[in-house]
Amino acid sequence: MRPFNFLALLLFTAGLVWVFTLSEDAVRQVQKTYYSSIGPMISRGAKAEKFAHDFIQEVEHSSDLKKQLEQSQRERDRFKLIASRVRELEGENNELRSALSFQKQTEFDVIASRVIRRQPHIWNSTIEINRGAGEGMGVSLCVLASNGGLVGRVSLPGDNTSSVLLITDEESQVPARVEGTPEVGLIVGQRTAHGESPKLRLTYLSKNAILKKGMNVYTDGRGKLFPANIPIGTIDKFEAGPVYGDAEITPAVAFNNLKTVFVITDVTGD
Repeated sequence: MRPFNFLALLLFTAGLVWVFTLSEDAVRQVQKTYYSSIGPMISRGAKAEKFAHDFIQEVEHSSDLKKQLEQSQRERDRFKLIASRVRELEGENNELRSALSFQKQTEFDVIASRVIRRQPHIWNSTIEINRGAGEGMGVSLCVLASNGGLVGRVSLPGDNTSSVLLITDEESQVPARVEGTPEVGLIVGQRTAHGESPKLRLTYLSKNAILKKGMNVYTDGRGKLFPANIPIGTIDKFEAGPVYGDAEITPAVAFNNLKTVFVITDVTGD
């Protein structure tokens, strides 16, 4: 046996002999001294263990909260998509209902068409619809919105699609009249930037015309290009010039939101 191990064994044996030869009071004193010395260590150890336990629980709780938050965010995103789709379907449903209502009420024979293309640089000039010559489209046929307002006329019918010249185009000219007055003039488009609400101008009015904001403007049927009495818009303001007067017109049609239009194929309504 190594000397170090032998010495340790002797010390341990001596300690045992000493303990067992002590009186009962002495043993209690030794125990008291021992426990008083290790008590703080045990207490600190218990506190450390409790802290570690609480920390682990807090980490696990935070992890659970994070998972719940991520799940809530996924649910929120899913509900947003559902709500967006519901609004889209509601819009389509309202549009379809409006289209069916217009087809029943209009005095004209019309073909419903969807707007399938619109280019930003000519936003207020032309639109392309999903009807072509094979479905009755022809040059200069009048085009209306679902509220009955004037949109424009077919300018270039193709085999399956057609281009429509809008009345907001600067080259467009529509003979018009102001309701409740003898005033007649010519509706022309005004240049506006993409995204801006387009305006119309009613020119060649009497310079002394008495016009008020909100008066209705309709087609007057001159030239037979457009049927009479189709709503064009309302008077916004009137400006008298040296020779004739001009009026700015707010269109009856929401040109920035055109989705469905109606092409008049027979103005007699037979």
